[in-house]
Amino acid sequence: MSKNGSPETAQVAILLGSDSDLPVMKKCLDSLAALEVAYDIVVASAHRTPGRVAAYVDRCETAGVQVFICAAGGAAHLAGAVAAHTTLPVLGVPLAVPPLDGMDSLLATVQMPPGIPVGTLAAGAFGATNAGILAAQILSLADPALRERVRESRLAMREKVLVKNARMRAELGLPEEG
Repeated sequence: MSKNGSPETAQVAILLGSDSDLPVMKKCLDSLAALEVAYDIVVASAHRTPGRVAAYVDRCETAGVQVFICAAGGAAHLAGAVAAHTTLPVLGVPLAVPPLDGMDSLLATVQMPPGIPVGTLAAGAFGATNAGILAAQILSLADPALRERVRESRLAMREKVLVKNARMRAELGLPEEG
């Protein structure tokens, strides 16, 4: 099992600005689990609990976490707050909330000042899925077995597309591609 609930054994730390972010971020957890990447996940707000954010980042760094993933909507400063406290990779997932439906989150996450980078993913579920995969790819630089799992996952996606294509062509009465 890849989740473990402890920074001391996690490779990836995930911070959510609110528990309402979890339904979308389950896509990230699914990506990490499928690739057998250990993670820890907490709710910590850049604005409401800044001391908790800083303390958690410090604990994770000391424990050996290698990548941070942060998801937040609205002002979305969580990824930037984390990046301010670490030199490890930080991936930001902007989330859509009213009234701007994610545009504010996207801009707040992507517009980091020079020297404090945040790798920003797509807003919402696509970004959540890709954050888990990108974290695994970063970790795979030092883990050949993980690199192979990522490669196998890509091959499985390719096969699904080919099967869907063949099914569609058959339903339309078209010949198999040559």
